[in-house]
Amino acid sequence: MADNRLDALHDAGQSIWLDFIDRGILRNGDLARRIRDDALTGMTSNPTIFEKALAEGTAYDDQLRGATTRLSAMELFELVETSDVRDACDLFRSVYDATNGDDGYVSIEVSPGSANNAKETVAEAQRLWAMVDRPNVMIKVPGTAEGALAVRQLIAAGMNVNITLLFAIDAHARVIDAYLTGLEDRLAAGKPIHTGASVASFFVSRVDTEIDKRLDALAANAIGDEKSRIQSLRGRAAIANAQLAYKLFLQEFAGPRWEKLSAAGARLQRPLWASTSSKNPAYRDVMYVEQLVGPNTVNTMPPATIDAFRDHGEIHRTVDASFDAAEEVIHDLAAIGIDMTEVTDKLLKEGLASFQKSFETLTAGLEKKRATLTD
Repeated sequence: MADNRLDALHDAGQSIWLDFIDRGILRNGDLARRIRDDALTGMTSNPTIFEKALAEGTAYDDQLRGATTRLSAMELFELVETSDVRDACDLFRSVYDATNGDDGYVSIEVSPGSANNAKETVAEAQRLWAMVDRPNVMIKVPGTAEGALAVRQLIAAGMNVNITLLFAIDAHARVIDAYLTGLEDRLAAGKPIHTGASVASFFVSRVDTEIDKRLDALAANAIGDEKSRIQSLRGRAAIANAQLAYKLFLQEFAGPRWEKLSAAGARLQRPLWASTSSKNPAYRDVMYVEQLVGPNTVNTMPPATIDAFRDHGEIHRTVDASFDAAEEVIHDLAAIGIDMTEVTDKLLKEGLASFQKSFETLTAGLEKKRATLTD
């Protein structure tokens, strides 16, 4: 094993992305150090992350003070976030160049209010793409049905796309098809397809958070072996669900359709494991990293999870160790009345609502802070 467990994880075929951004780490050398020392090869951002970054300290004050008062709160936020993402892209540019565009991406998300409108999503994505103006920026689009329609158009236009808030296998299948169809559209138009990249961000720990609550409620009314059987499923659904997403990835990126695109230079749309910090203190803090290790994957982790894995993470190829066992977990959940579709639909709705709330909070906070700074 490499001396640094993060290097060993990268050597096992998994890219390590940082699920965090703020101006401090971009300018104080911390991000550059992590790229150099911790095999960090990318970064993701979302409205909640920016909400926290903008709420703390004074790092953004000079830019806010200097911005024209004619900017709306939305435009002001886009000014701030694209500045940070552009700087992050520049720091990851060496990774992007060294891997010939296979890695080194920084994600920026369209506003959650556009999640159910493909036309608005495409328009916002085009604006953010032009504002950042870096080859290694990745536009983040929620994995709704309308989002999948937007993905096809964005891929056909040659953009890099990160599809986020994926919980359901069916939704994952939909965005894989959108990616492949977008590549086919681009190829049919006589345009190159070897430069674009995409990841499908499958959320993990939130699935256990929701299902464990339902298991606890069922166990409270059960006795004996039935109670034990229910309790034995705690903490297992999220990993099983993600492993089955990887199974789908292997199936879809094989065969004649993919082979034709691959021959023309297309890249795999890699599964990205998101929400991989353990929310339950009773669980091992790196379990959602350790159980999803495998080739052609990405894991985006907050700083604390990266630090924990560097300290005590174990590396074995686990993501495809037993698809049968993963399917059995989902079957057992259904047998006791837990419907995965109901769960994943709920989680998508809650995820969009959470990001929308963060977006509204941060834009309101920007307005208030700008007013304070310009008084």
